[in-house]
Amino acid sequence: MELRHLKYFQVVSQLNSLTKAAEVLHLTQPSLTVAMQKLEEELKVPLFDRSQRSLSLTLEGNLFLQHVNDILRRVNDSVSEMQDYRTMQTGSIKVGIPPMIGVFLFPHIFSKFRSLYPNFELTIVEQGTLSILRLLEQGKLDIGFGVLFDNQLTAMETMPVVQRQIVVCLPHEHRLSALSQIPIAALQDEPFILLQEDTYNRQIIMEECKKHLFAPKVIFSTRQVQTIINLVEQGIGLSFLLDVVAQKQTNISSRPLEHPLNIQTGLVWRKDKYLSNALKAFIDFIKDSFPVEN
Repeated sequence: MELRHLKYFQVVSQLNSLTKAAEVLHLTQPSLTVAMQKLEEELKVPLFDRSQRSLSLTLEGNLFLQHVNDILRRVNDSVSEMQDYRTMQTGSIKVGIPPMIGVFLFPHIFSKFRSLYPNFELTIVEQGTLSILRLLEQGKLDIGFGVLFDNQLTAMETMPVVQRQIVVCLPHEHRLSALSQIPIAALQDEPFILLQEDTYNRQIIMEECKKHLFAPKVIFSTRQVQTIINLVEQGIGLSFLLDVVAQKQTNISSRPLEHPLNIQTGLVWRKDKYLSNALKAFIDFIKDSFPVEN
């Protein structure tokens, strides 16, 4: 069994298409088809269900994919470790950051870390917390910032960084801006502008509305915090941002909820992830940057 065939199988499984996988792998489709057939012959089980128009994995294929993902991750970790031994002061880190956490936290972190470790390459992937967890699980990110919550995946290591509160954002002239605290039930008929569905911020707001027996009217979803602020200012709808972000905005008002929604943010990475020198340096840097919060 060749390692390259395992990689081919992983890509075909991710794309559910031999044609697309062949393009990504820079192979001809016939050669990729032959490689997958050889893999099935060697394993003596069908890995793909070819009875439908789109390619899908069989039960055996799904089980084999779990092992393949683990094998390829371990191989990549081994390569990273050897590279660390070869060059101790260089490396790369792929970091996932939710939009709102990135607004208030990351510019400062990025510039300071770059000044301390100019030879470390930092690649930023902006996604919601839920997507970041999925990408970490798939091995597509090294580490991520996100909201830490009780039922987080057991395979993840976490390090608390900052605790913040979610507040209601509304136009200055809005009738509810006269209140010092806003009951969530008072927002039942208001149009909501929210972050996209892969964000924990959105999930916790939806759950809070459900507790008060109403489904919010979500009229717009975006990944851009500045877009939310602009739409709130124009009176298009209300939104919910972290207090540290909302309080810096002079063009909108923000009020805490009557029953505060506090969230803990922090770093997340796989427990079985090999920690390269660059990754260790990044974790230690964050730990030293927020000593009071830990």
